[in-house]
Amino acid sequence: MAYDIVEALAMIAREKNIDLDVVISKVEESLLAAAKKKYPLAENLSIKLNRKTGEITMIALKKVVKKVTDKMVEISLAEAKELDPSAEVDDEMDIYLEVDEEFGRNAIGTAKQVLIQKVREAERDKIYDEYITRVGTLVSGTVQQIDKGNLIINLGKAEAVLPIKEQIPREKYRQGDRIRAYILDVQKSIGGPQVILSRVSNEFLKGLFELEVPEIFEKVIELKAIAREPGERSKVAVYSADERIDPVGACVGIKGVRVQSIVRELNNERIDIIPYSGNPEIFVTRALAPAKVVHIDVFEEERGMTVAVEDDKLSLAIGKAGQNARLASKLTGWKINILSESDYNEMRKREAEEMVQVGSLEGIGEKLEEKLVTANINTVQQLAKAEIDNLTKIEGIGQKTAESLVEKARVFLADLEVKRKEAKNAKEKDEAAAAAKEDAGAGVAEGTDNADSETN
Repeated sequence: MAYDIVEALAMIAREKNIDLDVVISKVEESLLAAAKKKYPLAENLSIKLNRKTGEITMIALKKVVKKVTDKMVEISLAEAKELDPSAEVDDEMDIYLEVDEEFGRNAIGTAKQVLIQKVREAERDKIYDEYITRVGTLVSGTVQQIDKGNLIINLGKAEAVLPIKEQIPREKYRQGDRIRAYILDVQKSIGGPQVILSRVSNEFLKGLFELEVPEIFEKVIELKAIAREPGERSKVAVYSADERIDPVGACVGIKGVRVQSIVRELNNERIDIIPYSGNPEIFVTRALAPAKVVHIDVFEEERGMTVAVEDDKLSLAIGKAGQNARLASKLTGWKINILSESDYNEMRKREAEEMVQVGSLEGIGEKLEEKLVTANINTVQQLAKAEIDNLTKIEGIGQKTAESLVEKARVFLADLEVKRKEAKNAKEKDEAAAAAKEDAGAGVAEGTDNADSETN
């Protein structure tokens, strides 16, 4: 029995951009489901749709037996011989069953409904498969709808969403506006694949640099690190192994044309391009530019730095609401404490005054003090921070002695800190009492002046 449906299926495949084989496969699945409704106990059925004639063929796989007990799954040897003279007992044969007109009409009707659903699923799978491979790339689209602040973006083949939290602050869009974003994720959902976009991701900024700076796309220049506060300011560290190439100049472009193109795309976000250095001190110094660094103290264990800048450049180094310092810290991966040169010198002076010579510690004689000083341990503060393993390398100091010395130094400093706090509190109390006394005296004098005025 032939049905003129192949042409219709081919049209659907073209319109939906789906392989015809996939469409025909889905139709066969739905026809088989319809057949199994008619023959619920028949697990041996299969359906074939001839793509040239549109003819539906129902096939039952049957076993050749001497005596038939189940006509749906078995065929007698005599009947099998009529179909195939070489048939033997226990052979399995494909038996073509007659498809009546009523079944054909009903099956096609069922297939049509199932096909619609299957085509939708195939479309969704195709879109998902395409966009899941594009996660991590940039895409352009048109604002189709604004839903509670979230932007629904038409990408052509699919719809995407740009959530509020992934939008650059203070950016405004209207329906029809063109927009560029970074594909953050693709998720499967009941309504189809959900493409999630972002404009605040560091990877979005990186993608824009790759578009505008061919040297980055070609890996001649490398983006080593990015620190960003979307819509406000970004710092980008760039590096090139080729000494002939100026990575900063290449990113800026002639008359700033390259970086300005990125700045416009990011709603006038300020971008600082910094040459990367493997030396942390140099890298931090560059990250804090244009403020000039005059002193740096590095604390490897805490991965921190105390940085001193020129007095009149302190606010520049810290930036508005601490933004410059915050971005420099994110970019370099170091905690940065910024001081003015005057405050730094005052801190150093105060620390020097607070230092206690190692010989002042009880139990340290002249010979031991000499050995410690030779090992560059001059103060109790240095001894308290000393590593036990390093102390045991000093002649005459064993494990127990080293541990005892460090413990004594720490206890000494803890007691000293308590005494200093007590002295500070006592001083503050004396100053407060003196101030109160002065206020009381001033009050008495004022009262006397008022009384004299009334008498007069």
